Amino acid sequence: MHDKTLSELAGAMANGEFSSRELTDHLLARIERLDGDLNSLITVTSDQARTAADAADAARSRGETGPLTGLPLAIKDLFCTEGVRTTAGSRMLGDFVAPYDATVVAKLKASGTVSLGKANMDEFAMGSSNENSHFGAVKNPWDQNAVPGGSSGGSAAAVAAGLVPAAMGTDTGGSIRQPAAFCGITGLKPTYGRVSRYGIIAYASSLDQAGPMARTAEDCALLLNAIAGHDPRDSTSVSRGVPNYTEELAAPLAGLKIGLPREYFGDGLDPAVEAATRDAIKVFESLGASVREVSLPHTHYAIPAYYVIAPAEASSNLSRYDGVRFGHRCEAPSDLIDLYKRSRAEGFGEEVKRRILIGTHTLSEGFFDAYYTKAQQVRRLIRQDFLDAFEEVDVLMGPTSPTPAFDLGANKDPVSMYLQDIYTIAVNLAGIPGISVPAGFVSGRPVGLQILGTHFAEARLLNVAHQFQQATDWHQRRPAIAEETR
Repeated sequence: MHDKTLSELAGAMANGEFSSRELTDHLLARIERLDGDLNSLITVTSDQARTAADAADAARSRGETGPLTGLPLAIKDLFCTEGVRTTAGSRMLGDFVAPYDATVVAKLKASGTVSLGKANMDEFAMGSSNENSHFGAVKNPWDQNAVPGGSSGGSAAAVAAGLVPAAMGTDTGGSIRQPAAFCGITGLKPTYGRVSRYGIIAYASSLDQAGPMARTAEDCALLLNAIAGHDPRDSTSVSRGVPNYTEELAAPLAGLKIGLPREYFGDGLDPAVEAATRDAIKVFESLGASVREVSLPHTHYAIPAYYVIAPAEASSNLSRYDGVRFGHRCEAPSDLIDLYKRSRAEGFGEEVKRRILIGTHTLSEGFFDAYYTKAQQVRRLIRQDFLDAFEEVDVLMGPTSPTPAFDLGANKDPVSMYLQDIYTIAVNLAGIPGISVPAGFVSGRPVGLQILGTHFAEARLLNVAHQFQQATDWHQRRPAIAEETR
């Protein structure tokens, strides 16, 4: 059962091959047996999952089913989930039990899905390797000496290992797409505002976006159907109709115009990753697409702009964790200032502290205009680069990450770690959608192809990704741990 996609599982349950309860019990047993090594989940919600599975089976017996009824998944531990510990991967929220559901969680529940647990992540979504979690690093199912990527590394690892068929992640600068690439699965970052951020613990509010992670583009389309749409509780949610993202999956690609940003194929790109990427693009040419080179001239400013804007927003968002109302509180503070200082020093990890300090500095008097205002001006130029490119082509393609997954502990220098997101960060700054699909291997570790589209072009991206997956089998490859039959 664990080797099937969401759509395959839905068909099997519809045919009576097994029930949601049987599937849930099977996956919970795999989690108990295998996740001790991977550490992909922080909290396993066995009792709630079985209750939800029984409810789904009862609904099916009454003929009340939808495309996702009874299908299991995991939720990144950044989504508030009523009655369930929600930690954001941090000691600061290590014992926090959310009193309400995030909109994404509520929509998934309404669709009949079964949550098996909360996935591990870099603390407050700050990281590219899932080594920054208070609950320990996650290991890559393809090679347990390697990182799974971050910050949604737990979600990606759980899907790749066959512990769950799908998971929800969030993407602030590549945190869905990069771990999807490192773990050999499919991950979609929707247009900013396409999916509600209500109930998602904030990192950088103008960049954060929730999205699905699964084995195939088809499964991501099924999940996006459930979670997309306007939410009046989220002021950044866009009031725009939601198409059926599965309807256009089978559309042919003849006439598709693909742009290859020359800035994505220069210095710093592993030659083996480039070769795998170009081989993948040849598949699209065989399907009738045309390819041309384009330019995104301000790409090299994306990382410095991002690491001004994102930490600035983080320093504001995380100021609420002061040891007074909720979150970690130090023992026996001598006064209010001591309470603030020690609660934050004890509750936050090193990377979170680093980004808070950077953000506070860039927002301070005398530096705001020089750093934050200038970064926002650069952001507008980066967005315009994409809009100009989409006047010429339908989609952009390139590597998701400059290298395959690196070894645990290999990137100790923060700047080296930040460069892992060099091809993904600009997408969040521009607010456009992007998807990463499996496209090969380098030294036994997966490589991802990133496909980008203009605003609200998710249906087109899913169509392009699905047609690639119909012509290749990279998404069908499984690590040894996923082949374990029990």
